[in-house]
Amino acid sequence: MHHGYYIPADRTDHQQAQIDLIDEVLKWANATEAKNVVDVGCGIGGSSRHIAKKFNCAASGITLSPYQAARGNELAKEQGLDSKVNFQVANALSMPFEKDSFDLIWSLESGEHMPDKAKFVNELIRVTAPGGRIIVVTWCHRDLEPSETGLTKKEDKLLAKINRAYYLPRWCSVNDYVDLMKSEGLTDIRRDDWSHIIAPFWRAVIKSSLNLKSAYGLLKSGFSTIRGAYAMLLMLRGFDKGLIKFGLITATKPADN
Repeated sequence: MHHGYYIPADRTDHQQAQIDLIDEVLKWANATEAKNVVDVGCGIGGSSRHIAKKFNCAASGITLSPYQAARGNELAKEQGLDSKVNFQVANALSMPFEKDSFDLIWSLESGEHMPDKAKFVNELIRVTAPGGRIIVVTWCHRDLEPSETGLTKKEDKLLAKINRAYYLPRWCSVNDYVDLMKSEGLTDIRRDDWSHIIAPFWRAVIKSSLNLKSAYGLLKSGFSTIRGAYAMLLMLRGFDKGLIKFGLITATKPADN
C-alpha cells in the first residue's frame, strides 16, 4: 500500500498508478539495473517483487510486522520468486545485514516512521555497497526558510494531529535528508518534490469511502480506524497548504568508501 503516480491527474487505474510510481521513481533516480536490492520498510513486499522481476535480481525486505513478512514470503512463493526474494522482521535502525551488502537501497514511504533520521540514513549507507545507489521516498514537511528556526505553531499543530493518528515521530524536511547525506560523504545527491503527482491519491481514497457501505464499515471498525480516516483529510490539507511534501532523495555511495 503506497501512493500512486497520477499523471494524468484524473487517472482512475489506481493499482497501476502504484506500480507506475515504482517505475517512475527508478527512472528518476537513474536506477537501470541491480544485482541485490534491499527494501527498507517493505510492507508485504510489492516494491521488492516488482524490482526483482524488473531487474532480474535478488531482493530482501525488512519490516517490523511479522504478518507483513509472512505475507510477503507467501506472495513471493505464489509468484515463483521465493528463490530470489525474501522478507524478514527486522529493525531498519539496526539491520541484520553485513556492511556493503546491496547495490540498490530502496525505501518507499517508510522514512517518516523512523524516530532517528540520522541513524536511519547511516544504516542505509552502511549496507550500501561502494558505488551503490540509495533511493528514499518519504513524507516530509516543507523546507525552512533561511530566516526560520522552525515551523509555525499552526503547522506543528496539524502535524501533531497526523502523528497521533498514524503513530509517527517528528517530521523532518527533504533538506534535512540532503544535509545528512552530504555530511556522510555521499555523492550525486539529488532531490525532488512529487507532492503534486501523488496528491490525487488522497482524493481518490476519500472519494471511494463516500458511500453507505464504507461509512458503516468505518463506524464498526473502532476509534483508531476512524481517527486514521480523519487523518487522511488532514494529510490532504497539509498537501494543499504546501506543508507536507512527498520527497524524493537519491544518492550514491562513493566507490572508494
